[in-house]
Amino acid sequence: MSPARDVSAKISRLFVHPVKSCAGVEVREALLTDTGLELDRAWMVVDAQGVFVTQRGQPRMALVRPQIKPHELVLSAPGMRDLHIARGGVNKTISVKLWDDEVPAFDMGDKAALWFTDFLAMSAEASPASRPHPYRLARFDPAHRRASNPEWTGGVQALNLFSDGYPLLVLGDASLAELNQRLVAAGHASVGIERFRPNIVLSGLHAHDEDRLDVMHVATGADEILLKPVKPSPRCPIPNVDPQTATISPEVGDTLQSYRQDARVEGAVTFGMNTIALQGVGATLQVGQTVTADFDFG
Repeated sequence: MSPARDVSAKISRLFVHPVKSCAGVEVREALLTDTGLELDRAWMVVDAQGVFVTQRGQPRMALVRPQIKPHELVLSAPGMRDLHIARGGVNKTISVKLWDDEVPAFDMGDKAALWFTDFLAMSAEASPASRPHPYRLARFDPAHRRASNPEWTGGVQALNLFSDGYPLLVLGDASLAELNQRLVAAGHASVGIERFRPNIVLSGLHAHDEDRLDVMHVATGADEILLKPVKPSPRCPIPNVDPQTATISPEVGDTLQSYRQDARVEGAVTFGMNTIALQGVGATLQVGQTVTADFDFG
């Protein structure tokens, strides 16, 4: 019999984001790998210098919607023919830059490059006569080992693909409910959790309980999966982008700024917890699984 722990929650939603900063895919189950959920942030758009591109500079990326097929990734976007990318396909090796990391990757070819270049040119700011800087699509080289900051992981080697720095992001749906209460009270519309790009959404917690959890035990029916929240997730302007329209408005960030400044990360606005896997790589996370944990107020 499992020991009693401080909190008991359930996995209510799971998301995989195959292409960094494009729309996510909601799934009922996902394989836990040593870099997070399978295929999460496996691909990334880069500019002509190989530097990563996100909704911070190209909000229209929110409109690119992936479908994960057994042997391919299919990308759809308004005004574009679907782009089919072989999941195992590789082209030449290139070097790409993500924050301070230079990492090897596979270039996905000219067809994918033209697709993203053309789509991202369709912004209101783009002159019809102008050509944008060329973009390319890269896939992470799985032979490369890109580790999270060991000062936050407690020395545990936690690997990543193209995530910002940690393999998993966990968020409680009660935290979103509190934000929406504040937004509505101020006369704004409520927002969906997709803006915050979590991998694992938990129900049954109080607002921001995820900030204070120690190791999370996920009951799988076989071996337990052990996940550890290690760092509050600082928030950039991306939650201000409406994922349905790619329009930007500041009320989400402004509202978070009023109550979510976190001393643990030098006063940055945080929402959700960056999380690593301690045990269970190769197991499957599923919606409905029970998650138990003790609080850690250290």
